[in-house]
Amino acid sequence: MSIFNSFNINSSGMTAERFRMDIIAENIANANTTRTEDGTPYVRKVVTFQEKQSNTPFSRILHLKTDSYSGKGVRVSTVQDDTWTQPNMVYDPSHPDADENGYVTYPNVNTITEMTNLIDASRGYEANATAFNASKSIATQGLQLGQGG
Repeated sequence: MSIFNSFNINSSGMTAERFRMDIIAENIANANTTRTEDGTPYVRKVVTFQEKQSNTPFSRILHLKTDSYSGKGVRVSTVQDDTWTQPNMVYDPSHPDADENGYVTYPNVNTITEMTNLIDASRGYEANATAFNASKSIATQGLQLGQGG
């Protein structure tokens, strides 16, 4: 694996974690949004990652023959709505979005969960940045050795 592959892997990790942090921020910002453009409450979004891979037949054959590393980092595979968590029902008959029984349907966003996920994404970003800087340091030292000093 070349030093540039490590740069690509770490930068893809930082990009993916940054995107995840953006989605978490969107979830937190919409934690009290009871009506979106389609008239329903906001639904929490969840980001899923997967390994980047080349899907060409040639690269699969080459990978099998040379037994070399074929992944090039991580990518966001999906951003999906969290349909498995129930929305929050709050009794507030004075709210304009209350139903006939006086209940308002709030988004299924739990701020504590989102903040925990934000810390996790931040730590992932920091780990990739640290690895990127280590790779950069190794490359710099290699270039200095190549110059003779």
